[in-house]
Amino acid sequence: MVAMKSYSVCLRESALQLPRHNCVDNYKRRSGKWRPPQAAVKPHLHLPMRSFEVKNMTSAEDMKSLRLITAIKTPYLPDGRFDLEAYDALVNMQIANGAEGVVVGGTTGEGQLMSWDEHIMLIGHTVNCFGSSIKVIGNTGSNSTREAIHATEQGFAVGMHAALHINPYYGKTSVEGMVSHFDSVLPMGPTIIYNVPGRTGQDIPPRVIHTIAQSPNLAGVKECAGNDRVEQYTDKGIVVWSGNDDQSHDARWNHGATGVVSVTSNLVPGLMRKLMFEGKNTELNSKLLPLIDWLFQEPNPIALNTALAQLGVVRPVFRLPYVPLPLAQRVEFVNLVKKIGRENFVGEEDVQVLEDDDFVLIARLC
Repeated sequence: MVAMKSYSVCLRESALQLPRHNCVDNYKRRSGKWRPPQAAVKPHLHLPMRSFEVKNMTSAEDMKSLRLITAIKTPYLPDGRFDLEAYDALVNMQIANGAEGVVVGGTTGEGQLMSWDEHIMLIGHTVNCFGSSIKVIGNTGSNSTREAIHATEQGFAVGMHAALHINPYYGKTSVEGMVSHFDSVLPMGPTIIYNVPGRTGQDIPPRVIHTIAQSPNLAGVKECAGNDRVEQYTDKGIVVWSGNDDQSHDARWNHGATGVVSVTSNLVPGLMRKLMFEGKNTELNSKLLPLIDWLFQEPNPIALNTALAQLGVVRPVFRLPYVPLPLAQRVEFVNLVKKIGRENFVGEEDVQVLEDDDFVLIARLC
């Protein structure tokens, strides 16, 4: 077992301070029956946001035409905090190469390793810096409906254009429970439903999607259950983005998909745009398949994190439990870059193999 640098880092996180109201002063029992403050029950006052209020001027229709959405990587500093300078450079590279949207804090962006404070901060930062140039889709889904509601309210409060919602994972629910879960978040704003049974352990069956498709806020589905499922939805007029890079070319041109939510576009956004915009291109698709296979030889985002570090666009810092690919796979990536052409990849530095002790593993944030 090759030893790598591993750290347990404690970061001070300032708690969010909310105003405290003096409830005692309002608690009057003149008639023996407590009456709530009237402002709390008036529907149109500027109070903290409620799930039935409109949070964002973006409509679901604005999202439905997007063809290339990148599930953006989150880079880290050596102490485990976000490297916002590197992050901004990554997003700028996506914009410059034609990506139309980014998913912030998704699986690729390691939202599962973030606190919700970090998560919402990164969504807000992305909106503030890039929201006029690219659509920002915040991954505010959760296996807890209450948590999903709260995170989605916060995400729309900081300006995200749409929310990405997964079905409840691990503690799985029934079909009726899925519908109720999605119905609880759809009123908040434009929503993309994400079906990835390989991660959640439970497929979202078509009858769930057909039921919630009645909502005007359903922008579409990110579908990982194969192109037969993609076509089943597109035949009914439901917008679908392929969630599988290796199937995205055929999904787009043979099965009616609008586009792709891509991991590979972190590395080669220009080529992925070409694949989604310029018609059938089996030659380009075949050229990219070895890279895509390499990216998914281990659970995402392990290979992507390794590749971006080798390209010199992020620091070689991993939040555990993710660790870099072994040396042999890093050498393989160098050869893939040479074959596809360094000019097609993000960054400007020569691709490096990197040594095992170049990588930093972050064990704990507190």
